[in-house]
Amino acid sequence: MRLTIEWMRTLVLAAAVVLLLALGAFLAIGKWKKPFSAHDLPKRLGVGIQQEANGFTHAEFRAGKAVFKITASRVEQLTNDDIRLHSVRIEMYGAEGRGKDSIEGNEFEYNQHNGIAIAAGPVEITLTRPGDTPALLPGSAEAKALRDVPKTGPLATAVQDVQAGMMRVKTSGLTFDQKSGVAKTDARVEFALAQGSGSAVGAAYDSQKGELVLNRSVDLQTHRGTETVHLTAQHATFDRDAQICRLSDTAVAYREGEAHSTEATVKFHDDGTVERLDAAKGFALTTVSGGRLAAPTAMLLFGAQNQPAHGHLEGGVTIDADANGRTTHGTAPTAEIEFGAQGVLRRAHLERGVEIASADQTGGTHSHRVWRSPAADLNFRQAGHGQLELASMHGIGGVVVTSDTERNGTTTPARFAADDVTGTFGVDSALTAMTGVGHATMEQTTQRGARQITSGDRLEAHFATSARTDVQVRSAAVQVESATVTGHVVLLEQPSANPGAAAEPRMRATAQRAVYEGVGEWLHLTGAPRVEDGGLQLAADRIDVSEDSGDAFAHGNVKASWSGSTTGKPAGAHAQALGGQGPAHVVSAEAQLHQATGEASFQGQARLWQQANSIAAPTITLDRTRQTLTAHTASAADPVRVVLLSATFAQQGKAQSNATPQVIRVRGGDLKYSEAERKAVMHGAAAGAIVAEASGAVTRSNEVELLLLPAGNRAGRDGGAAQVDRMTARGHVTIDSQGRRGSGEQLVYSGENDTFTLTGTAGAPPRMSDPTRGTVTGEALIFNSRDDSVIVEGGGRETTTETTVQKQPR
Repeated sequence: MRLTIEWMRTLVLAAAVVLLLALGAFLAIGKWKKPFSAHDLPKRLGVGIQQEANGFTHAEFRAGKAVFKITASRVEQLTNDDIRLHSVRIEMYGAEGRGKDSIEGNEFEYNQHNGIAIAAGPVEITLTRPGDTPALLPGSAEAKALRDVPKTGPLATAVQDVQAGMMRVKTSGLTFDQKSGVAKTDARVEFALAQGSGSAVGAAYDSQKGELVLNRSVDLQTHRGTETVHLTAQHATFDRDAQICRLSDTAVAYREGEAHSTEATVKFHDDGTVERLDAAKGFALTTVSGGRLAAPTAMLLFGAQNQPAHGHLEGGVTIDADANGRTTHGTAPTAEIEFGAQGVLRRAHLERGVEIASADQTGGTHSHRVWRSPAADLNFRQAGHGQLELASMHGIGGVVVTSDTERNGTTTPARFAADDVTGTFGVDSALTAMTGVGHATMEQTTQRGARQITSGDRLEAHFATSARTDVQVRSAAVQVESATVTGHVVLLEQPSANPGAAAEPRMRATAQRAVYEGVGEWLHLTGAPRVEDGGLQLAADRIDVSEDSGDAFAHGNVKASWSGSTTGKPAGAHAQALGGQGPAHVVSAEAQLHQATGEASFQGQARLWQQANSIAAPTITLDRTRQTLTAHTASAADPVRVVLLSATFAQQGKAQSNATPQVIRVRGGDLKYSEAERKAVMHGAAAGAIVAEASGAVTRSNEVELLLLPAGNRAGRDGGAAQVDRMTARGHVTIDSQGRRGSGEQLVYSGENDTFTLTGTAGAPPRMSDPTRGTVTGEALIFNSRDDSVIVEGGGRETTTETTVQKQPR
């Protein structure tokens, strides 16, 4: 947003121009009137003069001090009532004889009967500042006596100072009515001074009311440094006693722009400096660069040297700017403005409902931003070349900043809100940073179309100051270069909803601190961060969230729980991590959550458990979409470890409620579990042979398959842990149990009857070595864990071998 309000400087120029105009014309006619209103000039000259007299001089003294002096080359009696003065010079002195003004004209006529004096022809009036020394005035007798005034030194400086303060006025057809005290002319009035020159058509001065009126076509050109200022007005009125100047249809043109006012009133101090400027019925300032400030009414208070100090605008203030590809439009019912040294605008206070909108066009990207707040404070700085630019903006009472960015036909919205917001602006008043305190919220839309809402106690965002073209910067969200949110941080992500459907939050994250990086679009959460995503709850020392993909990466002391309740699943659904019906829990050093695939991967001493079942591995991955689980290792020293319950049913003569499930422990290289098949398969891989322990036996093989009971069937009901119905080991199988050792190609363990069935191939049948019976072979060897018997099947008959090995306690 750009607010180059160099038009504020116009207020200073307008006030200075009005001051010059008021003092010049007012003093010119006002002081010229004094010799005629206070004294009857014909009486001073002698009413009965009938003849011509040459070289006339008359002076008026009071208390020994000169009041005025009239000199004329010739006096002519026209009639009994009329006289004529030729080559007239009237010198008027101030109090104590200090200061001197003069009026000069070729000819004056006065009628003593009706009290009207008329200047026939042009009149020149010279006005000086009160207090200037008469001896230093050009044209005076004293100055003529000072023939050799040095060009340098104190005296030369004094002369130059007096001459700089002089004003010269020219007019003609001047008429003074002694009875009414009104002096007027319909002719053109011209005045000049060191700072500039001006004119008006027609003027009238009422000595009784102390009011001067410039009838029309008021025009003044003056200079402010090297800059030319041109003021025009349709009409002007000056009140001498109240020291007020009123202007109508006023316009001030200067290098940077124009100022307009339907009605303007200027109040002066006793020393002639401006005290106050009031504009009514429409006030506007415009600049050549496209800036405009307007309000129905405006007021300015001035300090020393006619510099503005404070301003007030009301009735509906509007601010507009158009420069460098950025347009701005602001509105507020009222505005207070403050000025610094040399009348430069420093700050503005807008209130009672502020709205400032800006639009930018950069390349193929168009962005629109709107600021809304009950009140706002704007601070300005000098930008060079006599221009101002916005430095900061502070809003209170609940600030909302919205933006829309259109690129390649796609519009992306964003929103920033807080109780208290401060915006910082860089070159060309481009927004560079924004800080929100109290209920701070930032809403963005990612490239995937997901809506992200970040909130906290304090939010500080930094914005890119120039167009970014790298592939990592391509959406409205990337307008934010970096952001920091602290205190009760909450991040919500809603996927793009189908038309007409409400989007429910997919991911929710909490923390004490969040740091956003625009490059790469990363959000870093610290301070007890926690993420909830699709039924998965994740906590860690630090969690990084990619706003581009929605993926989350957890680091340090990772703890996760999966309830299995995801969008689209029926209420009461449970996680099926290991076939159970309760929540699954995971701990690890690192974790990754992938939105696109629904995978949650845990690395570094990962351990997952659900009721009594558990898995430990360097890496465990949950695919929440496919309802699968995988685990793997790259080192035999750190194998995948699985602990599952075996389904155990009532032994003969015992109630089923007294049956105790057996524990199956398996370790190997990798594991894959499918909830749809309720089957887990483990391979040796990097760990070598798979080792399984079940019902007192230890097996080794290349592969192990674990088949769980169907959900809710016998074991696993009422929230119990899922149990293994059957375990199958394949490839170079060996089994050790109670001192016996068997070998073969496949081993099947049945949880239903607690038996192991070992088989081989036609060329390599299963074998068993027994310390007391020797070696036994057959088509199948069946180990019964309950009674420690071994059944040998083969040749169409069964053989039962009783062992004498003492069964070890389990």
